[in-house]
Amino acid sequence: MIGAGLSGITAGILLPIKVPGIELTIFDKNADVGGTWYENIYPGVRCDIPANVYQSTFEPRTQWTEEYAQGAEIRDYWQNLAKKYNLRKYLKLGHKVVGNNWDGTTGKWTVSVEPQHGEAYQETFDVVITAIGRFNAWKLPDYPGVSDYQGHLRHSSNWDPNFDPAGKIVAVIGNGASGIQVVPNIQPIVKHLDHYARSKTWIAGSFGGEGGGRRLEPNYYAEELLKSFHDPDTYFTFRKELETKFYKRFGNLFRGSELNAGMREDFIKLMAERLKKKPELLDSIVPDFSPLCRRLTPGPGYLEALTENNVSFITTPISHFTKEGIVTTDGIERKVDAIICSTGANIDVIPPFPIIANNSDLRTVWQPDPITYLGLATPSFPNFLFIQGPNAAGQSGTVPNQVETQITYIAKLLRKVSTQGIKSFAPSQAATDDFVAYCDAFFPKTVLSENCSSWANGGRPGGRIHGHWPGSASHVNFVRRDPRWEDWEWEIKSESRNRFAWFGNGWTQKEATGEGDLTPYLKRPDQIDLRSYHEEWFEGS
Repeated sequence: MIGAGLSGITAGILLPIKVPGIELTIFDKNADVGGTWYENIYPGVRCDIPANVYQSTFEPRTQWTEEYAQGAEIRDYWQNLAKKYNLRKYLKLGHKVVGNNWDGTTGKWTVSVEPQHGEAYQETFDVVITAIGRFNAWKLPDYPGVSDYQGHLRHSSNWDPNFDPAGKIVAVIGNGASGIQVVPNIQPIVKHLDHYARSKTWIAGSFGGEGGGRRLEPNYYAEELLKSFHDPDTYFTFRKELETKFYKRFGNLFRGSELNAGMREDFIKLMAERLKKKPELLDSIVPDFSPLCRRLTPGPGYLEALTENNVSFITTPISHFTKEGIVTTDGIERKVDAIICSTGANIDVIPPFPIIANNSDLRTVWQPDPITYLGLATPSFPNFLFIQGPNAAGQSGTVPNQVETQITYIAKLLRKVSTQGIKSFAPSQAATDDFVAYCDAFFPKTVLSENCSSWANGGRPGGRIHGHWPGSASHVNFVRRDPRWEDWEWEIKSESRNRFAWFGNGWTQKEATGEGDLTPYLKRPDQIDLRSYHEEWFEGS
């Protein structure tokens, strides 16, 4: 497993339980688990959806300090989950994976690793799973003269905790999710803020229409409400009602729909109200494309900050950097003490390391667009799986739930492989082509296909959509429930190549050892649910 963020932690919990006998190793380049919530410490970093739905479904925390939790609280939640389930025994922290090579003869991957301390080395594995996330590699913009700038220069995802913006002239480049959070949180304390926004963007009241939405000030929970959450039934009802709202938003995605048109009207009214001190800014911010073409961002306090006298909102493209500041294409140089680049990370989902199998590197195969089977795997790259890979994440719904259902699918796959003597497995090209064709027929019906630049299309307006599942979150959960084994190609370990070689000598282990329950299927009639009767995979194991 590569990555120990939300997905890697969840996999580290579920896979050992769901795949008996698994020998799991989890690599992460960082010194601790938590992924993006470990790395991002910029001012204002927090979740833009309620924390009560941005958490595991099987280990809910009921006592979140704020409705929209700050990054440190989310980081602590996932780190505590890793501790509770003793993930340390699987973890190799401070170990950066730099390459993966498949050997078809042995049916194993050689993973090249560079630890923070010690010599580089290699390990072999039967299966490799990536859980590196979509935005795992931040990068500074490549404007001419970046290296000439002599002031404080950082990406917001690489925030210097010793940097104090108070009283300084600061430039913030970018109005994506992090830029929209940084601007209102440093605006009150800087001397002047130059905010460079290349793209127009929608500012929403809330991400999922869950209620009042985010404010710049913390949305603290009432003490009495938190006390009531100590009752499991009360909290269950609260979370179920809240999370259900996120699964009812799929209809907003479609082009020409009344729902999407209503969102446009609502957002324009909201944005105009927040910009009432400088109404002339509205036309510079409201996009031509529909809401949801790009990921929505609530952005509490962002528009209000743009109206303050110590903020310059600059839409003129940047030409180059100088040793003292930034020059725009109109020739104007603006000198600043610090530049914060909230310019995002890699949005093409190309892996940050070689993945080589059958004389091909996945980084090349995924040009110009990444291709997968159900967001899980790619043909000709055996025994290599993705969590939240291209076209894996359903629109609407919640991320932790979708991660859990994808890991459950992977667990079913690994159980089959480990018990049935399978050496290698990969999706067929035909099944993958059919999935891609379905995707490409589905997305033109949605606003995702409009002329906007987003991580869903790899930053290419009108480009192929690889950032979402071709359907709703409920839809992808349903599809993943029962794997289509006929879509996969299998190579058998047995030298005889007999697919039933794994039958062994005809005895089960329980019979051979005389230990264990030989009639686990027998239950009291009042405890039998015929829908799942004789279907639990662990029955008799």
